Amino acid sequence: MTLLAKIRASLRTVAEPARAAGMQAYMKSTMPYLGVTAPRLTAACRDLFASYPFEDADSWRADVLDVWRTARFREERYAGHKRAKEFQTLDALPMYEELITTGAWWDYVDELASNRIGPLLAAFPAPMRKAMRAWSESDDMWKARTSIICQLGFKAETDVALLFRCIEPSIASKKFFLRKAIGWALRQYSRTDPAAVKRYVAAHPELSGLSKREALKYV
Repeated sequence: MTLLAKIRASLRTVAEPARAAGMQAYMKSTMPYLGVTAPRLTAACRDLFASYPFEDADSWRADVLDVWRTARFREERYAGHKRAKEFQTLDALPMYEELITTGAWWDYVDELASNRIGPLLAAFPAPMRKAMRAWSESDDMWKARTSIICQLGFKAETDVALLFRCIEPSIASKKFFLRKAIGWALRQYSRTDPAAVKRYVAAHPELSGLSKREALKYV
């Protein structure tokens, strides 16, 4: 049985079909939902992947991409890239790039940015800094957003120069998800160094009102 078949069978046992339409409407998704809540999804994935063998990193990536590309329900995509800490290397970056650009919505992108791209940046700082600088200049909004928010949980370990560098290409953008990302990233860093964020906002009057409000929320 393929990984997708196992995921689908597992999720159907915990799905609440009455929730499905509401979940789909909330997420503005063209892909339907099964009606699996986040806690049940987490529990189902934990049980499934505890016994599912990945032979190596190549087979793991192949399984993840198969799930992603052939999923029929949104929760199947949520489940498809769980686990596999041992395979989180630079070789996984092209796969995550595909997930981000084809997922193209905040529920996929923000999860991947924080829990996959961020850890890669921490583990492989030099090549990932180069990649994030390139992503920040991408015409793809979701890659740019990822470059901005991938350090949300870094606190004192934040590469501030990289954060500001990744914000720069999107400062003048009128796109909500980029303006929100800028404010969110600055707001999170303000918990560590409020003075630095205050100085940055003051030095960049071209920031949108949304970005400024979010950035200074806790300052």
